[in-house]
Amino acid sequence: MLTYQYSAVDKSGRPARGKLAAVNEVDLELRLQRMGLDLITARKVSQPLHVGSGNITRQDLITFCFHMEQLSRAGIPILEGLADLRDSLEQPRFREVLSGLLEDMEGGKTLAQAMAGYPVAFDNLFVSLIKAGEQSGTMTEVFENLATTLKWQDELQAQTKRLLMYPALVFVVVGGVIVFLMMYLVPQLVSFLKNMGQALPFQTRALIFLSDLFVNYWYLLFGLPMAVLAVSTVMVQKSPRARYWWDYAKLRTPFIGPILQKIILARFANFFALMYQSGISILDAMKTSEEIVDNRVIADGLARAGQQISAGDSVADSFENLGMFPPLVVRMLRVGEATGALDTALLNVTYFYNRDVKESVEKLLKLLEPALTVTLGLVLAVIMFSVLTPIYDILGKMKF
Repeated sequence: MLTYQYSAVDKSGRPARGKLAAVNEVDLELRLQRMGLDLITARKVSQPLHVGSGNITRQDLITFCFHMEQLSRAGIPILEGLADLRDSLEQPRFREVLSGLLEDMEGGKTLAQAMAGYPVAFDNLFVSLIKAGEQSGTMTEVFENLATTLKWQDELQAQTKRLLMYPALVFVVVGGVIVFLMMYLVPQLVSFLKNMGQALPFQTRALIFLSDLFVNYWYLLFGLPMAVLAVSTVMVQKSPRARYWWDYAKLRTPFIGPILQKIILARFANFFALMYQSGISILDAMKTSEEIVDNRVIADGLARAGQQISAGDSVADSFENLGMFPPLVVRMLRVGEATGALDTALLNVTYFYNRDVKESVEKLLKLLEPALTVTLGLVLAVIMFSVLTPIYDILGKMKF
């Protein structure tokens, strides 16, 4: 399917511009007519339709799943439900996606097949769950579970941002204070001390050396870390080996790493339970989970667990061999597998990790506040000690 840049007008004559995926210009014109637009001009563009580039949010998907669940529960056909939802949407890009879904389904595709054509809006997990719901006739439950899971994912993301926001803000403030002291305040005090002709102690000379670095080589002090960050980012994006070691380093970061691992495993357990409830096989669910966790170290571990399961090992034994899950979680999985309620056990794992993550975040924030305050105080104390020591020496030698 091609992407077209189009110019059109609506029924009242107002102009409209945008991008839309279509098989050809005739298909484009038909799609626009169903949106209440008349095509004026169109041209092909090389890039695909990036419907998810900052336009379609998770909240849009939550609203979509909620509406589709309600319509499905009321017995309204999917095509009619999609058409009603498309006409009520204010988000233009998502309205284009729904128009594309309607066109594809009218052409004979199932909802899952149509969604697969818009991977930036509906990922592999979304498509797999919809496909399983279509096959088992449980679309209402699938949409309900998807809405619940997306809301949970939104809350989890908010927890992660909360964890990182405060230390990032404090580090910025501390860095700004240090730069101000080194580039403005310390040079003025140093000029005063040198004019006194007093021999300076070691800590003062070291402070002067650091201040000279900030003043004379500021472009290296600021530019070099940015260059290293840019090169590292490109390497992580391009090299699988660099991505693996970056993900490994994140999991081994003191304080942050264990919480990040719990968040990833909570996400895995939640989605795995959702797929298992929808009738997706364990091996297929494990394969899809490798993409969900978004961490190569854990993804490789899940791949090894999938190989053990395919070789005949139980789910609990395979997860125990990974060494990522605590004994309590493994026991919960073992009981769930033995009783045939693996999905319930996985949801209990999600609850366990969610509670653990929430408590860990709160504890870490309580520790970070005094720790960062003490760090800032120590930095300022060292700077002031290095500056004031020679001044006190001078005052001590003065005769009154």
